[in-house]
Amino acid sequence: MSKINLQDSFKEFCKQKKFEINEQQTEIINLLDKFLNNKKTFFSKFFKKKEKLCFYLHGKVGVGKTMLLNFAYDRIEINKHRQHFNEFMINFHDFRHEREDNNTLNDFVKNLKKKYDLIYLDEFQVTNIVDAMILGKLFKVIFEENIKIIITTNTKLNDLYKDGLQRERFLPFISIIDNFSIQKELLIKDDYRAKNNENLKEIFHPLNERTAFRLNQKFREITRNSNKEIRTVTTKGRDFVIKNFYSGVTRFKFKDLCENNLGAEDYINIADICNHIFIEDIPKFNNENSNQQLRFITLIDIFYEKKIRLTLSFEENFENLSSSNQHLNIFKRTVSRIFEMTKSP
Repeated sequence: MSKINLQDSFKEFCKQKKFEINEQQTEIINLLDKFLNNKKTFFSKFFKKKEKLCFYLHGKVGVGKTMLLNFAYDRIEINKHRQHFNEFMINFHDFRHEREDNNTLNDFVKNLKKKYDLIYLDEFQVTNIVDAMILGKLFKVIFEENIKIIITTNTKLNDLYKDGLQRERFLPFISIIDNFSIQKELLIKDDYRAKNNENLKEIFHPLNERTAFRLNQKFREITRNSNKEIRTVTTKGRDFVIKNFYSGVTRFKFKDLCENNLGAEDYINIADICNHIFIEDIPKFNNENSNQQLRFITLIDIFYEKKIRLTLSFEENFENLSSSNQHLNIFKRTVSRIFEMTKSP
């Protein structure tokens, strides 16, 4: 691991960016410094203690979790890999599908070990039973290979996959992470991303003729110098046709993206050819359309990671969006990210 002093570097970083130095953030940087640089005290050699291989940082949306881990990640000089959790799991399932033998899990981790000593998984969340069933075994092998993991998440460890199907089969993962991790919550009152929301220019509501006219006007303004194309995105044999593609700018109805059988990998492939996406007619979310809401949450996470600019139209006032009970907590992150993705440059 690199021996860079993250504590001193962070102070300089805050000074250059004119950020207020926060005690909570400084404490986390100090812990990251010890974790990444594997610093030991004089007495460490006399007391055998299990090495911590995971740094699990959780907290509410917009408090700066990703900023802190990005800061540390960017400054350590080791074999490292940063990936959104959704993409990491897609790669794992693809690897297993291609091989279909009993050693695929071990082989997947050995391939990781050949390339990386550290893996950074941003926005860790477990929402489907397929991932829940395999994560315990996967991370057990990752730690056996002495690969370090750093994680950001909105969820406390013991609340992961809460109320999920067959959650008892997910509990071994929680136990493994608990044994191998430093767990820290970042507590800051403000959502930094949602500040200055008066700058929002890309969100329209409610859904009516006036809103549709303004959104059409904006789309024509942005695409006036581009030619219309039809693009087809293929994901595991599924074709998704983009009918309004103008040099990276495209336009969808909410139902096109979130009411069809699309998932994270489809959204990744769409994002790979786009830079500005219009999504129209986003409904009120409730317990009746929670599946569509979850697709929307996944979509926003991926578009955020891919730095896609958004223009959106909602049925209700964006600042008071409703949610299904099931996704209420993680939807707060979605709202916060939309603030950032729709602000004026």
